[in-house]
Amino acid sequence: MKNIFTSKFIPVVSAISVLTLASCSKLDPKLEAPNSIAPNTSGGAPTPPSISAVYEQLNQLTGGQSNWFALEEHSTDEIMGPTRGTDWDDFGTWRRLHLHTWAGDHNQINDTWNGLNGALFQTTLVAETATGLTKAEGQFLRAYFRYLTCDLYGQVQTRPATAAAAAIPDVLTRSAAIDAIIAELEAAVPNLPVYNQTNRAQATKEAAWTLLAKCYLNKAVYKQDPTQPAGPFTFNAADMNKVIEYCNNVAANPLLAIDTYYWDNFKWDNGTVSSENIFVRKAGSDARAGNGAGLRWQTSQSWHYNQTPSSWNGFVTLSQFYDSFEDNDVRKKNDVPNYTNQVGAPAGFLLGQARGPVSPTNPKVPGVIGDPIGNLYDRSGNPLVFTRNASIFFNGEASGIRVNKFPLNPATINDGAWSSENEFPFFRFSDVRLMKAEALLRGGTTGANGETPLTIVNSIRVLRNATPLASVTLPTILAERGRELYLEGHRRTDMVRFGVFNSPVEERPNASAGYKVVYPIPTVALSSNPNLKQNFGY
Repeated sequence: MKNIFTSKFIPVVSAISVLTLASCSKLDPKLEAPNSIAPNTSGGAPTPPSISAVYEQLNQLTGGQSNWFALEEHSTDEIMGPTRGTDWDDFGTWRRLHLHTWAGDHNQINDTWNGLNGALFQTTLVAETATGLTKAEGQFLRAYFRYLTCDLYGQVQTRPATAAAAAIPDVLTRSAAIDAIIAELEAAVPNLPVYNQTNRAQATKEAAWTLLAKCYLNKAVYKQDPTQPAGPFTFNAADMNKVIEYCNNVAANPLLAIDTYYWDNFKWDNGTVSSENIFVRKAGSDARAGNGAGLRWQTSQSWHYNQTPSSWNGFVTLSQFYDSFEDNDVRKKNDVPNYTNQVGAPAGFLLGQARGPVSPTNPKVPGVIGDPIGNLYDRSGNPLVFTRNASIFFNGEASGIRVNKFPLNPATINDGAWSSENEFPFFRFSDVRLMKAEALLRGGTTGANGETPLTIVNSIRVLRNATPLASVTLPTILAERGRELYLEGHRRTDMVRFGVFNSPVEERPNASAGYKVVYPIPTVALSSNPNLKQNFGY
């Protein structure tokens, strides 16, 4: 893979339009100048979009391995993008994220800012002009996109839906933003429906309560002095009690439970078999329909060219993260029924000799689903053996541990697997349970209901076939969150909250500067909105 696979998301009316996409050579004529939060047309406020179009903004989060996903994962101890010859160099995009050497000109930082602000514009039009359920859905979605923007960039642009098209947005500080997010979610909850499993791609009370728990759990981070964004943080017991309250609200829904089989939450039929997924992005262009491309990119960005489906031979998992799992933990490696016997690969991590379908007439040639399973070979005819370690700079075809978080429908793989209907979970019940455990450890005193951090964590571990723990500390919680939630877009936020985001990791031997816990405001955005100020340190 020599070019960055960019998200298919381009806002119809962009709040902060894209200056240039990684794979584009010129400005898309449909897009406006950066920070023009509406098209440059005469007249008053823009017409609000449909609620379906507002849900479409979630495409930017799940449309590929770049942007939001890259900022949340490549900067952590979970994955990195090693360069293989000229493949995956991409002008240093992935290296700069892993090495924490980004600046305001980084393409992923710029594109993510543009996408999130485009979503904020669309959601504001609905949140401030609609009524009833539609208004509540718009409020939830605006709160979610504000939360992500606040978390990544520490500043949130805001402008009334009734403002003229050329109006320059105001800016909420991180502290003001989290207060506004909490208030909007609390206002939306009464008008949202109760989660009933079939509405998992829609805003529900349980989705809002989950997001509220996240807001209160991270509130100390967002209230921190912006000149000391890496902490140390002071977690208020009252905030932790709110985390527990909202987690208990979610847990009261009898349709939600820790799934007895971890991979039910991610494989191609997770839309019907998962008992955990609270708020998801369905496969396809319609958030509530589920027709079209699924999470094929999750496999594509990691698997080798000669695996089935043939992929881009890109990202790898760090060996230190891999070693944090017990060998018997199904989250590390598991043969999935009706999948591994056809595809050759387990779910989880891939290390050592790769296996897959091979040609019946030449075992060194990759086959298709239905062919016999055998050992795979690289493009030079050597055994394809994935190694434990990879360099951020120089690698062979087989360097690094690969990952298979969303097993694809074998019935679709011979056609490329782009129609596999895996859903991406933004919020999952195990996350809710681990948030409660953490809040209890951080000083929460009400709502325990007889549970302790240890009983909560072990109730999850036993279902993952992992050894029950004898005790639980905050580092234990962080490690367990990593094992449970890897590659679901939570790791950077978690590492920041636990004060270890800047710590050395494999292929980054030195600690990074504390101000890196917040990304810079893109340079081009600063030039077009005088109300934005660059974050401390940049």
